[in-house]
Amino acid sequence: MITPDLHKKPVGLDREKHKNLKLRRELSNLRAAAGLNALFLTGAEFGDACKEYPILFLNAGQDEQGKTQVAPVAVFGVTQGENLFLQPDGRWDAYYVPAMLRAYPFTMARLDADRFVVVFDESYDGLSETEGQAFFDEQGEPTEMLKELRQFIENIEVEIERTRRAGQRLMELKLLQPKRFDATLPDGSPFAVDGFLALDEERLAQLSDAEMLELSRSGLLALLHAHQISMSNMRRLLDRRLAQQAAAIGIRQF
Repeated sequence: MITPDLHKKPVGLDREKHKNLKLRRELSNLRAAAGLNALFLTGAEFGDACKEYPILFLNAGQDEQGKTQVAPVAVFGVTQGENLFLQPDGRWDAYYVPAMLRAYPFTMARLDADRFVVVFDESYDGLSETEGQAFFDEQGEPTEMLKELRQFIENIEVEIERTRRAGQRLMELKLLQPKRFDATLPDGSPFAVDGFLALDEERLAQLSDAEMLELSRSGLLALLHAHQISMSNMRRLLDRRLAQQAAAIGIRQF
């Protein structure tokens, strides 16, 4: 899945055109997330991600059948263009890094119903024709590095499709509703974040026994529990922002 805010110049990998391309793996690929305040998260990641980030759902339009689509995201900042986890030296200040960011500069794009192509961000400065690990060997065959990377992004793509179907079912059950996060800053001023979907706990309590059993057996109930746990990170995210602002002011004053 190509994310325009992350994959700024996506190009399909071609064994002839890119036969000399190399990847400098010693460079941090996490810098690509500068200015990224949220990133798509697969359902398989909820268990790890809920300990670090708020997990919110965003409206992703409709599919070809007119069914509402949603996209879960790990939130990195409380305002547009803000990433509170990426450090100036390129380190990531959290134990868990979302899979799509770990895969960068690689991802996959769908050619048709059955075919995908490996895509990379041509703007990434860790690509070179003179330094790093090669994508292809002298016979033009993928190297072990490329095979491993391809397997990783293929696994992500499988989980993306599972997550899409899960979100669709949650919407069918009317379990995700528009929500708003409100807080009061230390100076007494109000602060709010809206424009996202989150679990409607009252609606969840109204489900029939059969629907609850379906949620439990399908794994959707576990996803919702992880989502609920993650919501406490909204306050922590705001505290992180305030701490960074205070530190920046202290440095300037010093």
